[in-house]
Amino acid sequence: MSTAKKGMKDRAIVTVLGKDAPGIVAAVASALAERQANILDITQTILSGIFTMTMFVELMDSTDFSAVKTDLETLAQKLGVQVNMQREDVFTYMYRI
Repeated sequence: MSTAKKGMKDRAIVTVLGKDAPGIVAAVASALAERQANILDITQTILSGIFTMTMFVELMDSTDFSAVKTDLETLAQKLGVQVNMQREDVFTYMYRI
């Protein structure tokens, strides 16, 4: 069940970490698009062959957060990377100063 108030969209942070390979950004973006998630911001870096990406995404009211997370976890196994997805409020709470 969504923690967002009625009429508000869920926002989430998606992080990806692993060995660099062609198609990681495209695969993750496609998986999000299939679930009607909008990428609000994205950053990615490759350092000594290690790929890191952080996405700030917005989920439509009708989108099931758990289903998106499961899709990304399945995709991560196929790509050989680690993917984590957290609701924005949880991420903010965990990393507050």
